[in-house]
Amino acid sequence: MSSLAPSLLLAMPHLTDPTFAQAVVLLCSHDEDGAFGLIVNRPMQTTGRVVVPLQPPAETDRELELWFGGPVEPSRLWLLVSADADETWHTGAMPVSDGLWLSSSPDLVRRMLEPEPPPHIHMVVGYAGWAPGQLDAELEASDWLFSDVAPSLIFGGAPESMWERALRRLGVEPAALHASRGVH
Repeated sequence: MSSLAPSLLLAMPHLTDPTFAQAVVLLCSHDEDGAFGLIVNRPMQTTGRVVVPLQPPAETDRELELWFGGPVEPSRLWLLVSADADETWHTGAMPVSDGLWLSSSPDLVRRMLEPEPPPHIHMVVGYAGWAPGQLDAELEASDWLFSDVAPSLIFGGAPESMWERALRRLGVEPAALHASRGVH
Protein backbone atom coordinates (compact mmCIF):
# COMPACT_ATOMS: atom_id res chain seq x y z
CA MET A 1 0.00 0.00 0.00
CA SER A 2 1.29 3.44 -0.92
CA SER A 3 0.83 6.18 1.64
CA LEU A 4 -1.11 9.25 0.57
CA ALA A 5 0.32 11.30 3.44
CA PRO A 6 1.26 14.02 3.71
CA SER A 7 -1.40 15.76 1.70
CA LEU A 8 -4.47 17.92 2.07
CA LEU A 9 -7.87 16.33 1.63
CA LEU A 10 -10.56 18.70 0.36
CA ALA A 11 -14.13 17.61 1.05
CA MET A 12 -16.36 17.34 -1.98
CA PRO A 13 -19.72 19.19 -1.86
CA HIS A 14 -21.78 16.02 -1.31
CA LEU A 15 -20.18 15.60 2.14
CA THR A 16 -22.84 17.51 4.05
CA ASP A 17 -22.16 16.19 7.55
CA PRO A 18 -21.31 19.41 9.46
CA THR A 19 -18.06 17.84 10.67
CA PHE A 20 -16.67 17.44 7.17
CA ALA A 21 -18.66 19.86 4.99
CA GLN A 22 -16.08 22.02 3.19
CA ALA A 23 -13.36 20.58 5.41
CA VAL A 24 -9.67 20.85 4.66
CA VAL A 25 -7.89 17.94 6.31
CA LEU A 26 -4.15 17.69 6.77
CA LEU A 27 -3.54 13.97 6.21
CA CYS A 28 -0.62 13.18 8.51
CA SER A 29 -0.43 9.41 8.16
CA HIS A 30 -1.98 6.75 5.94
CA ASP A 31 -1.05 3.06 5.94
CA GLU A 32 -2.53 -0.43 6.26
CA ASP A 33 -3.63 0.41 9.84
CA GLY A 34 -5.79 3.36 8.72
CA ALA A 35 -5.34 7.10 8.42
CA PHE A 36 -4.89 10.07 10.75
CA GLY A 37 -5.50 13.71 9.94
CA LEU A 38 -6.43 17.08 11.37
CA ILE A 39 -9.16 19.36 10.08
CA VAL A 40 -7.30 22.66 9.69
CA ASN A 41 -10.06 25.13 8.81
CA ARG A 42 -12.33 25.02 11.90
CA PRO A 43 -11.28 27.60 14.50
CA MET A 44 -13.07 27.72 17.85
CA GLN A 45 -12.97 30.62 20.30
CA THR A 46 -13.08 29.99 24.02
CA THR A 47 -14.29 32.31 26.71
CA GLY A 48 -14.00 32.18 30.46
CA ARG A 49 -11.75 29.82 32.39
CA VAL A 50 -10.39 26.96 30.31
CA VAL A 51 -8.99 23.83 31.95
CA VAL A 52 -6.57 21.94 29.73
CA PRO A 53 -6.36 18.15 30.23
CA LEU A 54 -2.76 17.90 31.43
CA GLN A 55 -1.28 16.29 34.51
CA PRO A 56 -1.44 18.32 36.67
CA PRO A 57 -4.32 20.21 35.01
CA ALA A 58 -3.47 23.62 33.62
CA GLU A 59 -5.86 26.52 33.23
CA THR A 60 -6.04 29.98 31.81
CA ASP A 61 -8.50 32.87 31.96
CA ARG A 62 -7.48 34.33 28.62
CA GLU A 63 -9.32 33.64 25.42
CA LEU A 64 -7.77 30.72 23.56
CA GLU A 65 -7.95 30.04 19.89
CA LEU A 66 -8.46 26.32 19.57
CA TRP A 67 -8.96 24.45 16.33
CA PHE A 68 -11.39 21.58 15.87
CA GLY A 69 -9.25 18.78 14.41
CA GLY A 70 -11.97 16.16 14.18
CA PRO A 71 -14.50 14.12 16.09
CA VAL A 72 -12.11 11.44 17.41
CA GLU A 73 -10.77 11.85 20.97
CA PRO A 74 -12.12 15.40 21.53
CA SER A 75 -10.16 15.69 24.79
CA ARG A 76 -6.82 15.13 23.01
CA LEU A 77 -4.67 18.17 22.18
CA TRP A 78 -2.25 18.51 19.30
CA LEU A 79 0.02 21.38 18.34
CA LEU A 80 0.43 22.01 14.64
CA VAL A 81 3.63 24.00 14.32
CA SER A 82 4.83 25.90 11.25
CA ALA A 83 8.41 26.53 10.20
CA ASP A 84 7.88 30.19 11.16
CA ALA A 85 7.68 29.24 14.85
CA ASP A 86 10.80 29.38 17.01
CA GLU A 87 12.82 26.17 16.62
CA THR A 88 12.27 25.24 20.27
CA TRP A 89 8.71 24.35 19.20
CA HIS A 90 10.04 21.74 16.78
CA THR A 91 11.98 19.84 19.48
CA GLY A 92 10.50 16.38 19.89
CA ALA A 93 7.78 17.11 17.33
CA MET A 94 6.98 14.75 14.47
CA PRO A 95 7.64 16.21 11.01
CA VAL A 96 4.46 16.05 8.93
CA SER A 97 5.72 17.71 5.76
CA ASP A 98 8.12 20.44 4.73
CA GLY A 99 7.40 23.31 7.08
CA LEU A 100 4.97 21.52 9.43
CA TRP A 101 5.45 19.59 12.67
CA LEU A 102 2.98 17.89 14.99
CA SER A 103 3.41 17.66 18.75
CA SER A 104 1.41 16.60 21.77
CA SER A 105 4.12 17.61 24.25
CA PRO A 106 2.55 18.66 27.58
CA ASP A 107 5.38 21.20 28.04
CA LEU A 108 4.61 22.87 24.72
CA VAL A 109 0.86 22.82 25.43
CA ARG A 110 1.57 24.63 28.73
CA ARG A 111 3.61 27.23 26.82
CA MET A 112 0.56 27.88 24.62
CA LEU A 113 -1.36 28.96 27.76
CA GLU A 114 1.08 31.78 28.48
CA PRO A 115 -0.18 35.35 28.02
CA GLU A 116 1.48 35.84 24.62
CA PRO A 117 1.51 32.53 22.73
CA PRO A 118 3.56 32.50 19.55
CA PRO A 119 1.90 32.85 16.16
CA HIS A 120 2.08 30.07 13.58
CA ILE A 121 1.03 27.37 16.02
CA HIS A 122 -2.46 25.92 16.16
CA MET A 123 -3.71 24.15 19.27
CA VAL A 124 -5.94 21.45 17.81
CA VAL A 125 -8.62 19.49 19.69
CA GLY A 126 -9.41 15.98 18.46
CA TYR A 127 -8.56 14.46 15.11
CA ALA A 128 -10.02 12.78 12.05
CA GLY A 129 -9.34 9.06 11.88
CA TRP A 130 -10.13 6.35 9.37
CA ALA A 131 -10.15 2.59 9.95
CA PRO A 132 -8.11 0.37 7.60
CA GLY A 133 -9.48 0.77 4.08
CA GLN A 134 -12.05 3.40 5.06
CA LEU A 135 -10.29 6.39 3.51
CA ASP A 136 -9.55 4.37 0.38
CA ALA A 137 -13.27 3.60 0.05
CA GLU A 138 -14.14 7.28 0.51
CA LEU A 139 -11.62 8.17 -2.19
CA GLU A 140 -13.20 5.63 -4.56
CA ALA A 141 -16.56 7.28 -3.84
CA SER A 142 -15.03 10.66 -4.84
CA ASP A 143 -15.57 12.11 -1.36
CA TRP A 144 -12.22 13.92 -1.34
CA LEU A 145 -9.87 15.79 -3.65
CA PHE A 146 -6.13 15.74 -2.98
CA SER A 147 -3.81 18.70 -2.82
CA ASP A 148 -0.21 19.19 -1.81
CA VAL A 149 0.45 20.51 1.68
CA ALA A 150 0.87 24.27 1.81
CA PRO A 151 1.69 25.74 5.25
CA SER A 152 0.93 29.20 3.85
CA LEU A 153 -2.63 28.03 3.14
CA ILE A 154 -3.04 26.62 6.67
CA PHE A 155 -1.51 29.57 8.54
CA GLY A 156 -2.40 32.44 6.19
CA GLY A 157 -5.73 33.93 5.25
CA ALA A 158 -9.17 33.48 6.70
CA PRO A 159 -9.94 29.90 7.75
CA GLU A 160 -13.52 30.16 6.48
CA SER A 161 -12.22 30.68 2.93
CA MET A 162 -9.48 28.02 3.09
CA TRP A 163 -11.54 25.33 1.32
CA GLU A 164 -12.27 27.63 -1.63
CA ARG A 165 -8.66 28.88 -1.76
CA ALA A 166 -7.36 25.30 -1.69
CA LEU A 167 -9.65 24.32 -4.57
CA ARG A 168 -8.59 27.34 -6.60
CA ARG A 169 -4.93 26.39 -6.05
CA LEU A 170 -5.83 23.19 -7.93
CA GLY A 171 -7.49 25.18 -10.72
CA VAL A 172 -10.97 24.13 -9.58
CA GLU A 173 -13.79 26.65 -9.35
CA PRO A 174 -15.75 25.74 -6.18
CA ALA A 175 -19.10 26.69 -7.73
CA ALA A 176 -18.44 24.28 -10.61
CA LEU A 177 -18.33 21.23 -8.32
CA HIS A 178 -21.47 19.13 -8.20
CA ALA A 179 -22.98 17.92 -4.95
CA SER A 180 -23.21 14.30 -6.11
CA ARG A 181 -21.15 11.16 -5.79
CA GLY A 182 -19.11 9.77 -8.64
CA VAL A 183 -16.51 11.13 -11.01
CA HIS A 184 -16.36 14.93 -11.22
